[in-house]
Amino acid sequence: MWVRVWVFLYSKYVRFCLKWILRLLTGKCELQRVLGGAEAGARRTLSMMSVFLMKSFTVLRNAVHVEEGEVEKCVTDIMKEKKIEQKDIGFKTNLRISLLQISGYKKLYLSVENLRKVPYDSENEEHEEQLIELWNLLMPHENLKARISKQWCDIGFQGDDPKTDFRGMGLLGLVNLVYFSKHYTDEARQILSRSNHPKLGYSYAIVGINLTEMAYSLLKNGALKAHLYNLVSGLPQMEHFHQFYCYLVYEFDKFWFEEEPESIMHFNQYREKFHEKIKGLLLDYNVVLTLQD
Repeated sequence: MWVRVWVFLYSKYVRFCLKWILRLLTGKCELQRVLGGAEAGARRTLSMMSVFLMKSFTVLRNAVHVEEGEVEKCVTDIMKEKKIEQKDIGFKTNLRISLLQISGYKKLYLSVENLRKVPYDSENEEHEEQLIELWNLLMPHENLKARISKQWCDIGFQGDDPKTDFRGMGLLGLVNLVYFSKHYTDEARQILSRSNHPKLGYSYAIVGINLTEMAYSLLKNGALKAHLYNLVSGLPQMEHFHQFYCYLVYEFDKFWFEEEPESIMHFNQYREKFHEKIKGLLLDYNVVLTLQD
């Protein structure tokens, strides 16, 4: 009972009084103190979002839903609402960056989602070119004898036509596989080779598509916010999502061999364990999960 009373009193009176005293002492409102005191990146932007969500002002509450094209107007409206001088360039810059990160995260999710919704089409020349590019990047010394071929199993697809394996993640799964193979070619070939281990082997392409689903789900539920806010001072791009995927592929391969599963039949169990590990890392305000070129 006393806890409830304290929470009520704090939320209604104590917190207000403390904020009033701090404003008198510092000459700055809570939003100014957050943007000026927190280090750049996730800590600053997530703290700012918390302030917005606690406020009754429509301008502030709506700021967490701002679109990229509305950021400049939103900055001006917030400064006017909070009676902050426009010449406070530091505050203005920090607020703009944080709002761009918020709007950029939503925009990135929509871009990823739209790509995921595109089904692989064997009649689409661009789709086919990307698939062949994947083969050539991973198997430079072996010619693909036919578009429909058992050779696809050599890079970890389930059957003789890879298009059936892209059903869940659509074109996003293929784009991720190609991105990793193109930007980290040596690593991709090394991991493909390791995936053929007689005891600890796994299906490279299928696991890659599975990791696309993991990256997608983490983006969708907001778990990637701290990572992306620390990584990008502004608008996150599709490339930043691909880079996170590359990190997952590289780290999962290490994780798999360190764990030494009894067989591939236990894949889901170890996949979930790896997923929990990544989610734990993403809880750190200072997290950045990427591979270096």
